[in-house]
Amino acid sequence: MQRREFLLMGAGAIAVSAIGCGKRRGPTTARRFHARRRFVETTYGRIAYVQEGTGPAALFLHGYPLNGYQWRGAIDLLSAERRCLAPDFLGLGYTEAAADQNLSPVTQADMLDAVGVDTVDLVANDSGGAVAQLFMVRRPERVRTVLLTNCDVHENSPPAGLGPFLDLAKPGVAADQWLVPQLRDPDFARSPKGLGDAYTDPANLTDESIDYYFTPLVSSALRKAQFNQYAVAFEPNPLPAIEQALRASTVPARMLWGTGDRLFDVSWAEWLDRTLPQSRGVRRVEGAKLFFPEEMPDLIAQEARGLWQS
Repeated sequence: MQRREFLLMGAGAIAVSAIGCGKRRGPTTARRFHARRRFVETTYGRIAYVQEGTGPAALFLHGYPLNGYQWRGAIDLLSAERRCLAPDFLGLGYTEAAADQNLSPVTQADMLDAVGVDTVDLVANDSGGAVAQLFMVRRPERVRTVLLTNCDVHENSPPAGLGPFLDLAKPGVAADQWLVPQLRDPDFARSPKGLGDAYTDPANLTDESIDYYFTPLVSSALRKAQFNQYAVAFEPNPLPAIEQALRASTVPARMLWGTGDRLFDVSWAEWLDRTLPQSRGVRRVEGAKLFFPEEMPDLIAQEARGLWQS
């Protein structure tokens, strides 16, 4: 992808950015987020994104199987001081990629390399955290700061607890056997057997969110296949190979970590704190689970502001 391709994002989102300068009308709904979504044609595919606000750019990287909508609350709070950009990864959300498109974390990082700004503040969760780490060591001159929440780290990628899911993804049946039943029954989605297990309060996984996250992923045979492929593409794990680059990183970093997450134990936040020379420490969120950034945007905004001002 050429950098000029994502330069279109800045020009094409002027009207969207202007919304961030006006008076707030309450929390962003899926309908409002959908109305703000734009696309940019790239060599990787037709990338979906939402951009709001003005000022230095902040790039929000979502988890799996979510999309940029995960960050709506944080964007509401931060768009008055940052140009907040939330793309959907290749194979997820509303981004459209070719059937033969590689979906590995390294490719996802390369896709972000053309974000169209000189420097960014990264905010990431889950698999987006792996992409953030790859991006910060591959393009260190482009990253001002990185705020990492529960995510893949070093040897814990993909996390061991994801094994049963990968057993469905590898033969290509995870979409039909895991996603489709949850889309049909939101109460099942909020149960311990569904995506709700990754939320501190499963009630925060609303019917609206379930529809917005899952519908594009099951909209065609190709999208189902890419949902499966995204998970499988995390093997082999690319993160151990960047350990030395992380140890040499000059990027200020902060970890905000939920302690109730069964996939990404807080010990991995501590590993990052020891490894990154410019770490600003770890803040533990007691009992919070994997997707707490969606549930607690005020914490994201508070920590982001503190890191940006440090």
